[in-house]
Amino acid sequence: MGNLQSLLPYAPAIGAISLLFAVYLAGKVSKADPGTETMVKISGYIADGAMSFLRKQYTAIAVFVVVVFLVLGLLLPANSWQTAICFLVGALSSAAAGFFGMKVATKANVRTTQAARSSQNAALGIAFSGGAVMGMCVTGLGLLGLGILYMIFREPTIVNGFAMGGSSIALFGRVGGGIYTKAADVGADLVGKVEAGLPEDDPRNPATIADNVGDNVGDVAGMGSDLFESYVGSIVSAMTLGVLALGFDGILLPLIIAATGILASIIGTFFVRTDEDSNPLKALNLGTTVANVLFLVAAFFAVRVITPGQPGLFWAILGGMIAGTLIGFITQYYTAAEYKPTQGIAKAATTGPATVIIEGLGVGMFSTFIPVILICAAIILAFVTGGLYGIALAAVGMLATTGMVVAVDAYGPIADNAGGIAEMTPELPESVRETTDKLDAVGNTTAAIGKGFAIGSAALTALALMAAYAQVAGIKSIDILNPWVIVGLLIGGMLPFFFCAMTMGAVGRAAGKMVEEVRRQFREIKGLLDGTATADYVRCVEISTSAAIREMIAPGLLAIIAPILVGFGFSLVDAGAEALGGMLAGSIVSGVCLAIMLANSGGAWDNAKKHIEEGNYGGKNSPAHAAAVEGDTVGDPCKDTAGPSLNILLKLMSIVSLVFVAPFL
Repeated sequence: MGNLQSLLPYAPAIGAISLLFAVYLAGKVSKADPGTETMVKISGYIADGAMSFLRKQYTAIAVFVVVVFLVLGLLLPANSWQTAICFLVGALSSAAAGFFGMKVATKANVRTTQAARSSQNAALGIAFSGGAVMGMCVTGLGLLGLGILYMIFREPTIVNGFAMGGSSIALFGRVGGGIYTKAADVGADLVGKVEAGLPEDDPRNPATIADNVGDNVGDVAGMGSDLFESYVGSIVSAMTLGVLALGFDGILLPLIIAATGILASIIGTFFVRTDEDSNPLKALNLGTTVANVLFLVAAFFAVRVITPGQPGLFWAILGGMIAGTLIGFITQYYTAAEYKPTQGIAKAATTGPATVIIEGLGVGMFSTFIPVILICAAIILAFVTGGLYGIALAAVGMLATTGMVVAVDAYGPIADNAGGIAEMTPELPESVRETTDKLDAVGNTTAAIGKGFAIGSAALTALALMAAYAQVAGIKSIDILNPWVIVGLLIGGMLPFFFCAMTMGAVGRAAGKMVEEVRRQFREIKGLLDGTATADYVRCVEISTSAAIREMIAPGLLAIIAPILVGFGFSLVDAGAEALGGMLAGSIVSGVCLAIMLANSGGAWDNAKKHIEEGNYGGKNSPAHAAAVEGDTVGDPCKDTAGPSLNILLKLMSIVSLVFVAPFL
């Protein structure tokens, strides 16, 4: 062990390297040309709206963080203040990753537009660098925080607080960002596109700026927080199970595995290059492939050095990575316009919005089959080769190259914003919009892949966290014939549906206010539709902001309160541990399937609309297009609010059970 102890500082050191690389990329983006005065002005609107929202959101969340910090410090039976400190550091780290990542993303959008005036490769380089800042902040802050806290406290159960802090911020960030962006998107689509017949990102549409702001707060900051808590949660669960299975070696291995993933991701970013005639997706896939191959080579040697008596652990790691990659490609098949499922939805649009919605729901439900089988295969392989610890390592393997995954995903909203700025800048040549549209189309595909990846990682991470909870709570098995367990299973199976009802209802209410405001401006601002007057963009931003802050509270609290109520409530009949274990199992089963269905239905509806806009089935402004827009509007809260937020719900309930409830049972 003595020699292996010397490897421990390398984990936080490589986390620091990730942050330094993020600083380098941020400098590269800042030095790029921001373009014309009009472009800078439009970008300023987007940046101001995004940062204003984030400041208000974090101010509201700060109250929650302080309350939980005090509760942890005062109520936990052991190591209370140490756990509370870890919680606070985790919350601050997650918030910092979102803040810095979005700050750079709102700089990168206009610079991507300007770079598109010269070449596709230049535009891709700026957009990808902006996304990579988010990716490197997520992994850097996650591993640096975990490594330092473990070196200080030397106890995985204390460091669990760090994961809980990250998960708490992530849920509020995902829900709040999702409500914001979809309220703006729905208002812009239903009134601007369907009723007024305006094109995408038309400056005459009052909700356009709010829509572009939403891309950042939902798909950059929110998505980054989502994968931050997945990344941290997978490592923490592996550390908790590893100390029971292999002692210090079991703690060290996931930290070093994560460190090698960071280095592989950094190297992979240098392979993302293209030319004018190439598909940008190939460049992004090459960078991802390079990162994955390098990581697997490094992981093979890490297992041999740190756990030489457990060579099978490498197969658990490999299985997790393969499952995550395949789930991403399966998601692409069910959501991309190049394939039959989405084309079938586009064809259904010729008979009206009802058939669009029916076909989309069917595609989403059917798309759960293969991903669930892949997750099952990864679980079985991991358990056979490494037991419960192997399942946790499979989650670590799936998430080790999170830096590259987030970079590719966050690239999408930057390219989307770049296209919006190009549309709102009349002096730019049409070729600029063509280039940004090409980048944005790839961004839609990478976003769908990223959502599938996040769902797959959520399933493995939540299962590993549940296993860690069972170990700490002293549960050897969960008997499904036990009536208390059955009740827990049913409650857990219901919670994802209840949570989705809350988040989708929030989007509906916020979107209704946005629709009314856009209609009001079209009606009252004379000359707006003629292009001779300017829309009141600020009012639309304010509507989305206030609705998101107000509506995110209840869904966020549900994830904290539900496991505590079940655990302590059933402890009155001496069944708290088993009932809570059943609740966690039930939530994973229903939550994973529901998340896949919502994400894929929403993505397919979105790309079916884009398939029609390319000239199929009548093209833009046709009856089929109007039907597809309505289907896309239904899908917006599915794929960008409720679906992605479910990933965090599952993991946060597990980590709350591990931190709050297990010590009392």
